[in-house]
Amino acid sequence: MTRVYITIDTEYSSGLYTGPGADDRAENYARSIACPTPEGPAGITHKLELLAEHGQKAVFFVDPMPALVWGVVAIEDIVGPIVAAGQDVQLHCHTEWLGLAGPANPLASKATGKDLADFTFEDQCAILDYARTTLIAAGAPAAVAFRAGNYGANDDTLRALAMIGIDYDTSHCPALVGRSACRIGLTAENRDPVGHMGVIEVPIGAIGTIGGGLRHAQLTALTLAEQVCAIRHARDSGRGSFTLVSHSFELINRRRLSVNPIVRRRFTGLLKALAHMRGVTTGTYAESPPTLQLTGGSSHPLPASPMRTGRRIAEQFVSNALYGSI
Repeated sequence: MTRVYITIDTEYSSGLYTGPGADDRAENYARSIACPTPEGPAGITHKLELLAEHGQKAVFFVDPMPALVWGVVAIEDIVGPIVAAGQDVQLHCHTEWLGLAGPANPLASKATGKDLADFTFEDQCAILDYARTTLIAAGAPAAVAFRAGNYGANDDTLRALAMIGIDYDTSHCPALVGRSACRIGLTAENRDPVGHMGVIEVPIGAIGTIGGGLRHAQLTALTLAEQVCAIRHARDSGRGSFTLVSHSFELINRRRLSVNPIVRRRFTGLLKALAHMRGVTTGTYAESPPTLQLTGGSSHPLPASPMRTGRRIAEQFVSNALYGSI
């Protein structure tokens, strides 16, 4: 049985932050979490309803750092519906909020930075401890898994996670090695769960591209056909798990607060496909965490297909032209 981890980075936007007031928080919540549109809500409550309808599980990586400016209640409003729906809450962290917190910055050094990897090991331990404690205060169970904001972790991040008792990290994206903020000491060949720096690193899924590269398994990066084919390939190759990435706001254009029907069809179609796919189930870190790959060597990604690639290019063009980027 291959477990698919539908991971949803669930976060307020530091880029949309304009102040600590209640109105600012409400606007950010609308554009980043709830996502109301003329066609109805398209944020986390919509995703929770679709997951329940199709009997699937997901992992919501929730960022508690905005509590620095809005208090824990801002995180409770996110965690509450997810826990009530029986879905998995794990830890996410965008350190940009430290710079917005001013005197509320909990670090003794008062350091700021865009990514966790910008901080010393000691400061990373303090940041992660604050984030974990705040997420629990917001009503989440103790986290066992983590993903860095912007994938911006390094080996010290993994050491810090091990230090505070978090066993899994999923910040390594093989398809973006050298092109993202991730500085973990792994390569594009590390595509399966691997022990590293005291934790189990669970890489983001990938497919092959024409020319020999990789493309990351994100809802906005792959068509529905590519996602389904990648999961079937993982199953048929005997892989224990495959990780997909999404965000709380990915079904909409946040500037317009309008639905992107192409991306929404991808998410709905994925859940429908998974509900009927033999040999595949969706998993959570709380109940069924990924296991180390026992076979030797690195697994091979779904090979590139000119037909699938051409359809994706066309679909992405239409999506961006008609509905805009997120």
